[in-house]
Amino acid sequence: MNTAEHELIAVAGVSRDASKYGHRIFCGLIKAGYSVKGVNINGGSVLGHNLYKSLDELEQKPDLVIAVVPPQAAVEIIEQCGRLGIKTVWLQPGSESGEGLEKARRCGVKTISACFMAQKGLW
Repeated sequence: MNTAEHELIAVAGVSRDASKYGHRIFCGLIKAGYSVKGVNINGGSVLGHNLYKSLDELEQKPDLVIAVVPPQAAVEIIEQCGRLGIKTVWLQPGSESGEGLEKARRCGVKTISACFMAQKGLW
């Protein structure tokens, strides 16, 4: 596995509930050796890692965002990415919508609608 492919990944929608995909993806990426930051609109922490309330709060701009959020929240994540110059968003199954894809096109953000973990052979 090539973790150097991405310098920093942000997971938007990290949950403190271990049964939720946002939690599982975040923890799986950490375990696989990726440099990853978690985003949850309520903040908090997971496994000792601080969760940021938005992408704007990150000290370093990620080169990839994985959205594990409902479609309307994904539209907001895509808007943030466009504003911050983040060029790629992976939309986990259930996060995509026509509105989000159109917003990404207008913002110049590339979207990939697939499970990052499955595509990278982590699950």
